[in-house]
Order: sequence, then C-alpha cells, then structure tokens
Amino acid sequence: MTALIIGMLICVGLAVAVVAVVAIPARREGRELLTPQGEDLIATVKEKTVSTIETTGGAIVTAKDKVADSITPGDSAEDVGRHRAS
Repeated sequence: MTALIIGMLICVGLAVAVVAVVAIPARREGRELLTPQGEDLIATVKEKTVSTIETTGGAIVTAKDKVADSITPGDSAEDVGRHRAS
C-alpha cells in the first residue's frame, strides 16, 4: 500500500513538473493557455454547472432536511446507521 501511495505521489510530481516546463514559459511569452474553442468549452461548462445547481438545489436541501430529521441527538452510534421504518 505504501508503494502505491509513493508511486502516485511520484506521478503527480512528474505531472506538475511537465506542466511547469511547458506552461510557464508559454505564459511568459504571452501565449494563451487555452484556444478560443477551449475558452468556449469552459464557459459552457460553467453555465451548465450553475443551471444544474439551481435546478437541483431544492432537492438537495430537502434530502438534507430529511436526513437531519431522521437522526436525533439521543441516538447511539449503533442506531444511527440502521434503517428505520416510519
């Protein structure tokens, strides 16, 4: 398990190094990191994210309230995970 974690950290470190070698000099030369198509794609994703949050916001709040109502402060640690029939 330790070897896996170390391997993953090495991969992340190499990825950061590659980005630093490529992106930093390009940015200093004044080149943009994204193409106009990439900028459009990012804008589209942001718009869809906002609309999704607006659409599902009420459902998330309702679900959170139901969960909060089903767990009372007097429950023991063993009872919290059990399903209760209402």
